[in-house]
Amino acid sequence: MSPRWMLAAVAALVAVSVSARAATVQVTMENLVISPAELSAKVGDTVELVNKDIFAHTATARNGDFDVTIPPKKTVTFVLKKAGAVEYYCRFHPNMKAVLTIAP
Repeated sequence: MSPRWMLAAVAALVAVSVSARAATVQVTMENLVISPAELSAKVGDTVELVNKDIFAHTATARNGDFDVTIPPKKTVTFVLKKAGAVEYYCRFHPNMKAVLTIAP
């Protein structure tokens, strides 16, 4: 095997393993409920927040890690940056609560 071929093979393996590791997890806000109420993900995963209601919601982390506004009938995404259990809620509708557990 030539060194150039080996380098290309290693680069392809790294690209596959990196893309296979990151995932998209979906959270739905509908009828004043966050679903699922408990969700696990990993650092680097993308969170997709889908607002199916006719009014705006937020996903506001109690520890300050994120505060995202989701307009009515829209979807917003963000990437998880650090590990830990994060309780979050909607600032406009505080009874809407959920927990996101983020693994390293």
